[in-house]
Amino acid sequence: QKEFYLQCKKRMPVGKRIGNYRADSASYQAGLFNQLEEDGVKYGVTADQDKAVKALIGLIKEGEWKEPVRGCGYELAETVHCMNETKKAFRLVVKREIRRQGELFEVKGAPYFYHAVATNWLEEQKDTAAVLKWHNQRGQAENFNKEIKIGFGMERMPCGQTHANAVFFRIGIIAYNLFVGFKRLSCPESWMKHTITTFRWKMVQVAGRIVKHAGQMVLKLMIDLEKLELFRKIRGKSFELSLCPDG
Repeated sequence: QKEFYLQCKKRMPVGKRIGNYRADSASYQAGLFNQLEEDGVKYGVTADQDKAVKALIGLIKEGEWKEPVRGCGYELAETVHCMNETKKAFRLVVKREIRRQGELFEVKGAPYFYHAVATNWLEEQKDTAAVLKWHNQRGQAENFNKEIKIGFGMERMPCGQTHANAVFFRIGIIAYNLFVGFKRLSCPESWMKHTITTFRWKMVQVAGRIVKHAGQMVLKLMIDLEKLELFRKIRGKSFELSLCPDG
């Protein structure tokens, strides 16, 4: 994982840097943590629940566990931990939730499920609940990948030639980025979470025809006045953007 991070760092545009790093337990490595600290990167990584981590969780006093929101069904606490080869200690944010279903083949199991996150965010920057919320947002990246693959047809490459496939994939990424830009800059806020499939249904798959009348070309659409006004606003914002000096 450290090597992957270094490759990503190497490929960053000039003047840009990686500021935050969120990952699952595959990145729970001392070498990576040391590198992130050296680069000033804020990280949140799912901790391996090895013997040391489990023992540390067991030392958290009962009175330290708090519900972030009353009645939410889980409790949070934190402690400080370090691995044998890490140069700095880090916060260990722990979530526990009551085990509502017993083990099938065990007579007696632990009463709680535990989830731990290693982080170097300072407490004044992010409290326990904020760290966990920030860390869990990494799952949104899977939705981006899904949109690119399914929404823009990047599930399969067209041939067995690496360079040709690279061109095909880059075209798909450009199309995705243009779509995201159009959605954020020209469309109403309520459309921000729409996928390309929803856009095609709401905007592209609209019945209509082009006719010539009195020397003019007219586009006739089978939509109500409310949707027509929405289309006009989107078109107007897009036109305003085309007048910007930087395009």
